[in-house]
Amino acid sequence: MTDYNDQHYQEIMQRIRGLRLIDDVFMTVCFDGNIEGAQLLLSIILDRDDLTVTEVKAQKVMKNLKGRDVWLDILATDKEGALYNVEVQRADAGADKKRARYHSSMLDSNMLAHGEEWADIRESYVIFITENDVLGLNKPIYHIDRYISECDYLPFNDGEHIIYVNGAMKGSDTALAKLMSDFFCTEAKDMNYKALSEKVRYFKESEKGVERMFDSLEDMRNEVWNESKNATRIETALKMLAGGKLSLEDIASYSGLPLDKVRELAEAKTA
Repeated sequence: MTDYNDQHYQEIMQRIRGLRLIDDVFMTVCFDGNIEGAQLLLSIILDRDDLTVTEVKAQKVMKNLKGRDVWLDILATDKEGALYNVEVQRADAGADKKRARYHSSMLDSNMLAHGEEWADIRESYVIFITENDVLGLNKPIYHIDRYISECDYLPFNDGEHIIYVNGAMKGSDTALAKLMSDFFCTEAKDMNYKALSEKVRYFKESEKGVERMFDSLEDMRNEVWNESKNATRIETALKMLAGGKLSLEDIASYSGLPLDKVRELAEAKTA
């Protein structure tokens, strides 16, 4: 039974009240499966009225054979099969240009099934919504596409698109500025778009919504704790490997890591 007077519970509830869509943990919960909200978001950012979103998933994992997987905040698909990865970033470092390139490449690498042709690669969009103007050019939105520089910057039209939305520019009366204003609201009553405000209200004001949000924050807290604990175990194992006196089995036992992970560390050390 939940103790509503418990200090930890009160701290989590205070955090829920302060969450905004620009906070990734809240954004992913509000947009997961929210086709109406995703369609509104993408239609405004892309300035299109012909977009039909068919699927929206939050925290989608895309695998890399070399081990550098990516967790996508939002992955949406439209009726033409185009993919849209939307990321919210409060820290400038999280919206690095190379990261946008990497996300784009991961979309491509996961798009083709065995036997499909290169021509079957569909349009892809990586969209970073940032709290600050990370590109520093004082524009509300930046569209990054490939061009042929020797031909008066003729569009290359390879279907890859990277977009940065500057959340710092939200004071005007445009649809994009109103959207960005919604991303920084803590209360549903202050928002412009119903498709977004209804979700915010649900996860902040309804019993079931708050319960789910509470669980999401607890899961994130536990994940951070486990990652920290695992990092400590790896550090311990590396020190034991450097000593060269213990067997891999003993190192696994003392560090608390699986034997396969210790073998992986040992192989990396000698590579």
